[in-house]
Amino acid sequence: MFSKELRRNKIRARIRSRVTGTAQKPRLSVFRSNKFIYAQIIDDVTGITLVSTSSRALTEKVNKVDSSAEVGKALAQKALASGISEVVFDRGGYLYHGRVKALADGAREGGLKF
Repeated sequence: MFSKELRRNKIRARIRSRVTGTAQKPRLSVFRSNKFIYAQIIDDVTGITLVSTSSRALTEKVNKVDSSAEVGKALAQKALASGISEVVFDRGGYLYHGRVKALADGAREGGLKF
């Protein structure tokens, strides 16, 4: 049986086999639901989420692509405040397009390097 979720999970597993985060260069993980987008910076060695944010935390009502860019900027601010400047990007099996790309661009604009 074929479904979008199974396809995404196969791609996600392939990405995660290659992409891991360390204390020096943690992983920026993205999850996209129909309404919101969530991002977290994870140290995979210890299994701890260092920084996280989502579009649920935003107060303004804007379209989903713009809110994704805002989430990226907010995540970059939190990361820089906690001493993280460089990350590895994990798109979570989603295409690097639209909301995922907007989040990545917002994080880069906020000062994260990847």
